[in-house]
Amino acid sequence: MPKVNTKLVAWEEVVEWCRKLAEVIEGSGWRPDIIVAIARGGYVPARLLCDFLDIHDLISIQILHWGKAAEITAKAHVKYPYTIDLSEKRVLLVDDIVDTGDSIIVAKEYIENHWKPQEIRVAAMQWISPVAKIKPDYFVDEVKEWIWYQYPWTRAEDTTNFFEKIVSEKKKEGKVEWTFEELVKEFKSWYGIDVGEAYYKLSFNRLLKTGVLKKKCGCKNTYIAV
Repeated sequence: MPKVNTKLVAWEEVVEWCRKLAEVIEGSGWRPDIIVAIARGGYVPARLLCDFLDIHDLISIQILHWGKAAEITAKAHVKYPYTIDLSEKRVLLVDDIVDTGDSIIVAKEYIENHWKPQEIRVAAMQWISPVAKIKPDYFVDEVKEWIWYQYPWTRAEDTTNFFEKIVSEKKKEGKVEWTFEELVKEFKSWYGIDVGEAYYKLSFNRLLKTGVLKKKCGCKNTYIAV
């Protein structure tokens, strides 16, 4: 069994989820004037919803919350605060997933207090109901058991962070030497997914560039955890 319950998401799934999400929104009889994407996860779903709903106004707000390797490392907050007038606009706030819900809560409160919209509603593809502090107005899937959705727009980033997590945890147990093949095998065991050779190589090279790993002297294919 994998240590972290993870779902590898395909682009086709994202498009289908967003198409269904647009149908749910249209079916409610409510239509937004503008869509606000929560950066960075909400960018792609928000743009797809613009397409499916024929909405031409799209802006974003960046919320920092999640850290590396599916861990929360900071209190959710607006990274680049700014003010605009949305007093005559119905706003649809979009994120990819409502997990803890902290990002949605912070973004929604900020928009209400500083942008003064006529109305604001929330949409996401997935809602993890057992842990979320807020229920989105619109969603496609209610997820009743926590899972890390590995969306295609974070594949290299997540793989790099997961690699780093593995190296760090194994170093505590005394393992400091790695081959590329060993790390990939460990990744598949921990997360139960296969992101493909290109992503493994890209992420492995990032560990070398950032100094997480370095080549062992005299060994062509062996690396040391720093």
